[in-house]
Amino acid sequence: MTTVLQDFLNLLDLEYLEDNLFRGESRDLGGRSVFGGQVLGQALVAATRTVDADRPPNSLHAYFLRPGDMEAPIVYDVERSRDGGSFSWRRVKAIQHGHQIFSMMAAFHIDEIGFEHQAEMPDVPSPEELVDQQTLGAQWIDDAPEKHRALLTRPSAFEFRPVHPTNPFRPEKQPPNQSVWFRASGTLPDDPMLHRCVLAYASDYNLLGTSTRPHGRNFLQADMIVASLDHALWFHRPLRADDWLLYHTDSPSAQGGRGIARGLIFNRAGTLVATVAQEGLIRDTRLSADSKG
Repeated sequence: MTTVLQDFLNLLDLEYLEDNLFRGESRDLGGRSVFGGQVLGQALVAATRTVDADRPPNSLHAYFLRPGDMEAPIVYDVERSRDGGSFSWRRVKAIQHGHQIFSMMAAFHIDEIGFEHQAEMPDVPSPEELVDQQTLGAQWIDDAPEKHRALLTRPSAFEFRPVHPTNPFRPEKQPPNQSVWFRASGTLPDDPMLHRCVLAYASDYNLLGTSTRPHGRNFLQADMIVASLDHALWFHRPLRADDWLLYHTDSPSAQGGRGIARGLIFNRAGTLVATVAQEGLIRDTRLSADSKG
């Protein structure tokens, strides 16, 4: 296991404070505030630690209320809302500096036999046929401002291989959809709960940016304010986050400074393992200035 992957797993391994109360550290990933996927992943870890192991998470619905401080730890307060015959529900509050920055409701469900159908996986090249994000970053580095260059090539806990890569520093208008293969950058422990928490973390990558593609804009541009507002995730089937997964996303609408994006996550065999939806702020400050005259 690489050092960066171990550091990532340490990030998800929350400190126990007392019953239903946990604390997690923060990481600077180069954004303006704590990465939304970090809060999602840690909050789901906190919730799973209050639920029996035979009830894996089946869904979560979350709201990002305030930007997270990358220099401060985050406290997660779990409310045990209900344990039913086959479902459990947990509400999680994330707190920094005495303020709630995040709220999540998560559901857990025992394994059952039932009807089966799923969407088909898009026909895309295999990950072995594609170039990884770090190699692409090295190709784009001359186009990047100095402050972003370290982000392009630094080691990551995940490997990403976009099907149709685009240089973020030479943005062009693109269709409102994209597909990216991803996996953890090494072998993870055989813990099904952990793999779902890792997927929750990774599901915030390459999602909201789908809604800015038709406009030739992205979060790296100084006059763009991009931030997650909410996040929903449904787990359908068992998964391994250290095997290649295809994240196919689309954005059906953008309006009023907000964009919505949806995602389907498939394993290599074409099995649909999760569905994601998110609305986010995609504010172009140039347009805001124009609207004010």
